[in-house]
Amino acid sequence: MPNVLVIGFDPHTIPGFDPAPVAAGIERSSRTFAELGLAEDLFLIDFAELGGPAETKLVEKLRQRQYDAVVVGGGIRKGPGLLELFQTVVNLVHWHQPDTAIAFNDNAGDSPDWVLKALEQRRDR
Repeated sequence: MPNVLVIGFDPHTIPGFDPAPVAAGIERSSRTFAELGLAEDLFLIDFAELGGPAETKLVEKLRQRQYDAVVVGGGIRKGPGLLELFQTVVNLVHWHQPDTAIAFNDNAGDSPDWVLKALEQRRDR
């Protein structure tokens, strides 16, 4: 069973943000991962822990097991002022999981589709 790590923001920790749509998308993706036989592991960043604590926790997570694919969520890529975090997350994944496929989702609900594409690309290389 392939292991997948999904990295994103905990939608309940973002000030002034309605977490319901993202939380529903995460739940939908989790069900789809299970239906596809993919073992999903969530790493949700507390928005208040950006910088040191979040990065330290991510490194710990990446050292716990080998992942076949890692998803970097759209909120990390698309959010204003988050380019440095995005770069850090991608580099940490690359340095600690050099053989994993890296996927990027468009929204919280489409992660499984992008993981399948990334795993296929990895197999073809």
